[in-house]
Amino acid sequence: MTPNGTYDFVGIGLGPFNLGLACLTDPVDELDGVFLEARDELAWHPGMMLPEATLQVPFLADLVTMADPTSRWSFLSYLKETGSLYPFYIRESFYPLRSEYDDYCRWAAERLDSVRFGQAVTRVEWDGAAYVVSTAAGDTFRGRRLVLGVGTRPRILDCVREAGGPAIHSAQYLDHKAELQQHDSITIVGSGQSAAEIYQDLLAESADHDYRLTWLTRSPRFFSMEYTKLTLELTSPEYTSYFQGLPELTRARLLRDQRSLYKGISGDLVDDIHDLHYRLRVQGEGPRTTLVTNTAVTGARWDGSSYELDLHHEETDEDFGLRTDGLVLATGYAAQVPEFLEPVRDRIRWDEQGRFAASSTYSVDHGDREIYVQNAEEHTHGFVAPDLGMGAYRNSVLVAALTGREVYPIEKRIAVQSFGVPDHLRRSHHS
Repeated sequence: MTPNGTYDFVGIGLGPFNLGLACLTDPVDELDGVFLEARDELAWHPGMMLPEATLQVPFLADLVTMADPTSRWSFLSYLKETGSLYPFYIRESFYPLRSEYDDYCRWAAERLDSVRFGQAVTRVEWDGAAYVVSTAAGDTFRGRRLVLGVGTRPRILDCVREAGGPAIHSAQYLDHKAELQQHDSITIVGSGQSAAEIYQDLLAESADHDYRLTWLTRSPRFFSMEYTKLTLELTSPEYTSYFQGLPELTRARLLRDQRSLYKGISGDLVDDIHDLHYRLRVQGEGPRTTLVTNTAVTGARWDGSSYELDLHHEETDEDFGLRTDGLVLATGYAAQVPEFLEPVRDRIRWDEQGRFAASSTYSVDHGDREIYVQNAEEHTHGFVAPDLGMGAYRNSVLVAALTGREVYPIEKRIAVQSFGVPDHLRRSHHS
């Protein structure tokens, strides 16, 4: 911190992306930053910390490795320090347990001098020379720049929110699991990994509770994530750059079309669910369960004991309904614009839909050098915004923007394929 008490930057929020930035800026002497987290300790998706759940990306997609493989903050360093390196090696899987990754993040956060827990930001102001960040704890932090890593918020269907009642989002699943299992009927809404994990978890224990289990999705099928290698090249610096250059309507269409690349279910889990059905059937414990695709929830009413859901089948254009006691919404997350930014709203660049208009360096202020975002730029940078595997790349760009130099090498091209028209195939205007 400079003599006048001003940090080079203030990071707000401490999910994996800002935590990765904290790790990567830790050895950079010319940068002095502080990271503020509202919670008293780091917890990564605690409501979905199922015992056997794994990450959907390899361990190399940790906080730092793709930017700096020699970093002391790598997942391998964590394994070595905790005595787990050889067991992980013998396990022969690239995919860490979700609980293991959570512990790794906590290990890093608790050792970084730049992290401040219990600091819920309530207001950000500009005093003419720096941003003044106030917290509920009564503390003030002053920084020349901001890095917003406040994360996303659970997306709740409007009709369910308006109906009231005890519906839960998947983010709260484990906190409410025992309560859910007391119901005679449970319905899960969603098509992604979280919905599938919850369905499998409840299905595996259905014989012990005898509830009726329903899984609804708007998708035309319970689709798996696509992991082919040429498709994985879309998580690359050059595809991100290509995506940014497309018209806004084209970007929006692509995000809809690319759902199977980032919103699907792991293929192994799809197979595990089917195998579980088979095993239960052979054992004579066939569950009371229904899986329905192409179905949208169009209305909801809560009568004090159960929900009445209005449903519409997209392909047959048929309206139907369902009564359920328990309701779990695995409906994903949405980017948020924090209320504490209101005093500096005029310093931020917005698109026509009121979203951050992020530049190639993830800056959102008019001068492109003061306010940066983490995982709030899916609409400008593509589906890789929430991808853990691209977090270290984005932080390499942010560190370069904060220091004015490329501290960590920033890859420009890694894919074997071309996105857009290759220069050597362009036709001259005079031909």
